[in-house]
Amino acid sequence: MNPNPGRTNLRVLRIELRRSVAPWAGVLVLVSALAFLHLVPGAWWKGPALWTAQWTSMALWTRFLLVFLWPLAVGLGALQGLRDSRSRMSELLSSTPRPARHRAAALAGTTAFALVSAFALVVLVGAVRVLAGGAAYAHLGWLPISLVGALALAAGAVLGMGVARALPSVLTPPALAVGAFLFVTLLRRTTDAEVPTSGAPNRLALLSPLVAEVRQPLLTLSAPVHAGQTFWLLGAAATGLALLAAATRRGRVLALTPLLAGGAAALLLLPAGPRDTYVVDRAAAAQVCDGPVCVTTAERARLGDLAGRGAEVLRLLRGALGDQAPTGIRETTLLRGLLDPAERSDDALLLDFGDAAIGEAGGGELTRALVAQGVVPLCNARSGVESGSLEEAVAQSIAAAWVLGDLRQLEGTMHGAKDWADEARPVWEQLIALPQPEQRRRIGALHAAAVSCSGGLLTELTGGASR
Repeated sequence: MNPNPGRTNLRVLRIELRRSVAPWAGVLVLVSALAFLHLVPGAWWKGPALWTAQWTSMALWTRFLLVFLWPLAVGLGALQGLRDSRSRMSELLSSTPRPARHRAAALAGTTAFALVSAFALVVLVGAVRVLAGGAAYAHLGWLPISLVGALALAAGAVLGMGVARALPSVLTPPALAVGAFLFVTLLRRTTDAEVPTSGAPNRLALLSPLVAEVRQPLLTLSAPVHAGQTFWLLGAAATGLALLAAATRRGRVLALTPLLAGGAAALLLLPAGPRDTYVVDRAAAAQVCDGPVCVTTAERARLGDLAGRGAEVLRLLRGALGDQAPTGIRETTLLRGLLDPAERSDDALLLDFGDAAIGEAGGGELTRALVAQGVVPLCNARSGVESGSLEEAVAQSIAAAWVLGDLRQLEGTMHGAKDWADEARPVWEQLIALPQPEQRRRIGALHAAAVSCSGGLLTELTGGASR
């Protein structure tokens, strides 16, 4: 009898780590994940959805990486699972007194440890950058998202090992990797609607460990999603282990029991609809105010700069619009689909930090953008994937110029400088040639048309004349 089984197991794990490809699998996952986040341009690079802007965004973007990390883990696990058959010592190993489940646990444990460690390092890099970026909203709601992601990598690798042990062929690893990639791709969610949706039934789509891209940073995953996916992944891992240890056909059939049980439990727990899957983080969306300026708790770090600047902007707007001017500034929290109209308000200037003209502006340019939004609130939203209309961009720059004194294109819009100038300069020159009372009347008419989303913004500035 072994007097110290714990020390023996640690020695076995160290040998596995030194002699197997598990550490290289971890390095591959770590390097490919960081390379993707830092070298491939995408929505994770800038704006409110930046992967290091908030804790939840960081967790969701790193989890999004499972679109290629999970198939990679399944394929690498299958490669490990073929080790005994490649060595042609399966019969010899089965004759040793050491139980098969011990060898299975050592093989699966080292690979799972390496993959989970690599994923944890990616999350750690993101966490350090979130802290360095000064995110004001600290919470632990992001942690289950990352923990399930780590579990998915471990479970995928162990399941791959088990399948490869049951089906020992050189084609098994690539076939499993391709199958896993097709699985997550076919069940992948789109972000065009108010909340991410999939073409497949919601519960079935949630069996994929992949999450949607981050487009609306206030959204997070609900607790039943974490619970259901945890049961499903634990069942997959248990089946992988059982397949690794099974020596008979009957044992391999019985090994599928945890997978089926985990799947059944998951389908009972997972939400039936997208709106119960992605939910608003109410704590992050709660408004914090400094005088008439309010932002969400998630964007509280911006409040200091906005508070003083906002008071000046409201004063300028009262001078330009009189009683029609907004009396406060508030960050919008409305969920909307792509190309849906922006939120409207009769008495508040609404901020959307996804609009680069506001979200990426600072100093005097932020004042200009706020004045422009106060006089001409957008009907066609601007974001990283929405350009808004050229007419609104031109009308906003003319309105800001009328208040602040010089005509310049707002920074952060997607419209070309020549297109903007061709539209803006004739209207501007026509407007400033008018008597002051008529200029003020037309600016008031422009504001009324923008608030009602009735269109014809530049026509209001020209008094109906052709341009």
